[in-house]
Amino acid sequence: MQVVIKDAEVRMQKCIEAFKVEIAKLRTGRAHPSILDHVRIEYYGNDVPIHQVASITVSDSRTLTISPWEKKLIPLIEKAILNADIGLNPVTTSDIMRVPMPALNEERRKELIKVMRHEAEGARVSVRNVRRDANATLKDALKAKQLSEDDERRLTDLVQQLTDKHTKEIDRLTTVKETELMAI
Repeated sequence: MQVVIKDAEVRMQKCIEAFKVEIAKLRTGRAHPSILDHVRIEYYGNDVPIHQVASITVSDSRTLTISPWEKKLIPLIEKAILNADIGLNPVTTSDIMRVPMPALNEERRKELIKVMRHEAEGARVSVRNVRRDANATLKDALKAKQLSEDDERRLTDLVQQLTDKHTKEIDRLTTVKETELMAI
């Protein structure tokens, strides 16, 4: 039954890692190439991330520079960034594209915090789903008489402790990101 506990812990940790990836996408006014990680373009019939068809660099603290490997991709990349609804307007020159990061106003910061809180709740739900699955496995083992009631209770409490620990970590990450978003 320790396998069930270990599996639950690994799955809960993956929920936290996924949450970290999601909140990293929320921009804080500084240019970072990961802002464009989820933007995809059509390239020879396949949807691919921009970083697979161009190099993305930070030219200064508020500007990303995108250098496509093929010149014909510039309009496709520009359209993809505009359609991604991330509040960025690329400026195209002959063979490179600059993406300035607009300064975040108070309204946009509060909007980003709402989005982040929604992502945090999704991560908490994922952790609770892992708890539910682990508890169901323990109850099935109890019904199959592979486990005593005392062991089932002890392992259920252990699963709850794991859930509490991972939920607190999500709350901590949320607080850190909120502070980062509200900093001017």
